[in-house]
Amino acid sequence: MNSRNKLKILSDSAQYDLCNYVTPSVESLKNSEIPGIYYATSSSGCSIPLFKVLMSNKCNNDCKYCVNHSKRKFSRVEYSPLELTNIFLDYYHNKLVDGLFLSSGVCRNIDSTMERMIEVTRLLRVNHGYKGYIHLKILPGSSYDMIKRAMSLSNRVSINIEAATADGFQELTSTKDYNIDILRRMKWIKRISKKNPGFAPSGQTTQFIVGANNESDEEILRRVQWLSNNFGTKRSYFSQFQPLKETPLESRSKPHPKRSPRLYQADSLLNYYGFELDEIIFNEDGNLELDEDPKYIMALNNPEDFPVEINSASFKELIRVPGIGKISAQRIISRKRGGFIFKKLEDLKKLGVVIKRAETFVKFDGSYQKKLY
Repeated sequence: MNSRNKLKILSDSAQYDLCNYVTPSVESLKNSEIPGIYYATSSSGCSIPLFKVLMSNKCNNDCKYCVNHSKRKFSRVEYSPLELTNIFLDYYHNKLVDGLFLSSGVCRNIDSTMERMIEVTRLLRVNHGYKGYIHLKILPGSSYDMIKRAMSLSNRVSINIEAATADGFQELTSTKDYNIDILRRMKWIKRISKKNPGFAPSGQTTQFIVGANNESDEEILRRVQWLSNNFGTKRSYFSQFQPLKETPLESRSKPHPKRSPRLYQADSLLNYYGFELDEIIFNEDGNLELDEDPKYIMALNNPEDFPVEINSASFKELIRVPGIGKISAQRIISRKRGGFIFKKLEDLKKLGVVIKRAETFVKFDGSYQKKLY
């Protein structure tokens, strides 16, 4: 098999590991002309081209949702550390990518696979003096020493939790243990980071597969918060389950396309807006409503808090208003400190407020803009 075909196989297999803050379709994230280039979107909205690839798609695990499921029949290939290093450097020196996102299936055994991945980062850092971004996946079940070595050479590491509960996880695989192979390793990452502040300075992230089992959005978000509080996870990603041919879950239905975006919106309210999980509105099945974003639904369910008087509202009150984000709220506060008095919706629109969302929930000196009922 020629090198380009091998790269296409291993880069296509890597698409299921997310590194984005938003959830556009997989096809919109990758460069269709050049294999291996994916565009990660940072929290600031910047698009960052990464070389995103698997070391190998050979795998001993039987994850029922996974394209690399051990019993699935398709072309199995792998790179040597030197091959992968040279391909990345070619992309990097030609200014095609700004960083590396490296994962792998488990071939042979866990630590030998981790050893090969770590060797790529060592070659880049030590032999070639590369100082740019590296995100290295930690394989479930990796030894403490391998995790420490990986962190010493990476900007960020991650281990995919995939499910919100141990029972939900064991529905998806029989070759990994939720508490031992996942949670214990996440705990080790936190411990290593605390003892070695320069290791993986961008912290650890994780990923959930949404819709592969029957876990609810509430269960997922409770686990997200638990991981943040206990292991200091910087970010949780929500990957929409995709039924793949020749996998045990090929006949399972796809989740609604809005489900993961709603989870991202709720997660943002919890992590960046200071909302409490008990404030999020779930339906009787424990899921978020799909027709409206969680912030809007929360506002509708708390009529006693609205409309907010713009000219006297605090920052905390402003960011609870649908259509007002943290940036626009800060702009409003800044204008008020300068003595500006808001009189109409147009004044807010100029600062980036989404008027159609906000008009029901704001007033100016007692004047309602649009009544809810």
